[in-house]
Amino acid sequence: MERLLAFILVVFVSCGSIPKAVNVVSIPLGGNTYITKKMETDSPDSRRRRSSVSDKGIVDWKDSATVYSVYFRTSRTGSLNLFLRYGDADGSTVKVAAEGKEFYVKLGSHESDTTYIGTVAVKDTGYIRVDLQGVTKKGKIYASAYDLLVNGDAAGGKLHFVNDFSFYWGRRGPSVHLNYPFPENETVEWFYNEITAPEGEDPVGTYYMSNGFAEGYFGMQVNSPTERRVLFSVWSPYKTDNPGEIPDDMKIVLLKKGENTRTGEFGNEGSGGQSYMTYTWKTGNTYRFLTRIRPDGKGSSIYTSYFYGDEGKWILVASWLRPKTDTYYKRAHSFLESFNPEKGYLSRKALYCNQWARTIDGKWIELTEARFSTDETGRKQARMDYTGGVESGGFFLQNCGFLNGYTVPGTLFTRAANGKAPEIDFEKLEELTQ
Repeated sequence: MERLLAFILVVFVSCGSIPKAVNVVSIPLGGNTYITKKMETDSPDSRRRRSSVSDKGIVDWKDSATVYSVYFRTSRTGSLNLFLRYGDADGSTVKVAAEGKEFYVKLGSHESDTTYIGTVAVKDTGYIRVDLQGVTKKGKIYASAYDLLVNGDAAGGKLHFVNDFSFYWGRRGPSVHLNYPFPENETVEWFYNEITAPEGEDPVGTYYMSNGFAEGYFGMQVNSPTERRVLFSVWSPYKTDNPGEIPDDMKIVLLKKGENTRTGEFGNEGSGGQSYMTYTWKTGNTYRFLTRIRPDGKGSSIYTSYFYGDEGKWILVASWLRPKTDTYYKRAHSFLESFNPEKGYLSRKALYCNQWARTIDGKWIELTEARFSTDETGRKQARMDYTGGVESGGFFLQNCGFLNGYTVPGTLFTRAANGKAPEIDFEKLEELTQ
């Protein structure tokens, strides 16, 4: 659990119900705030005026249409007193909304100050959302806002928010995973999986990873409001975040790519070979993913992935050679990830169905178990908005959106078997790689 910064705040207010000195917890806006509403127009002038969130908090707060939303999770109900630490104000008035109440707060002209906002009643445990919006200002900006401060009965228990943790990763939100155990004493060469993204659960910055393996991953992404991709990447055995540092004999080598596939290198989260197709996949439709991993008999291994989309046929994404690797398919898994920190307040969900493994002797094995896990953001409880389970005959993952329910990492899910192995013409697949 991240360290909670508690200190004594001296406040002078006219309301006699607020004590002059109270213990409060400081929630840094830089790691827990999102712009949830902004100007609808995108003219050059509006871009110059656009407010933003930095690691320090709310900066360039100029636009009255912008709504900043602060999120934190409580474990108790009761009264909750709200305060704001700010600077650079010049008699501005801002509106603060929380738990069904609105407060209009006048900020002093001090270089740095803390002001009492108001008190709300928290009727249920879980995530609290506090909205801030500018109303009137005398200067160029409403203020610079640094911390939301809370105390009271609802703040007396454990609070969850991004504090002693990376603001970048915290604002992205927790990633969640499904890990599919293979039967013992079986050598798996192929892994098959299906993904459906429900309508409305596809914000920009989402990666629905279907076919993960020990050395990489394969799935589909929402890259922008107008672009979606099918992405297949293989890590180099050389450990670095900079692909330029990889020695030639440790580089991932492209063997074959599909007609519409683009290839290159990637870095920052390990390095290696990357391939992707720009593909306008649709929510509500089910997409199939198939990956083959096998040794080449010369000290390397070949990784090949195929995608079955709306055209009703298998498409080769790419085939890669990973040097200094002698392996078949290991550590089958899926994950759901937010990779855009500005969109970490939006929920995303995926349904993973019909998992199968195919051994080196051609035997199909249905995989009906999956173990749930989360990344460091979830494990350290900086964010608690993650869940998974069994739904519609398959497994599901859901994260971000500041969900109130969460699933304990390590939980094992079991889905019902359907007993019908995928029907695949492997000879035709082989022709795609020639």
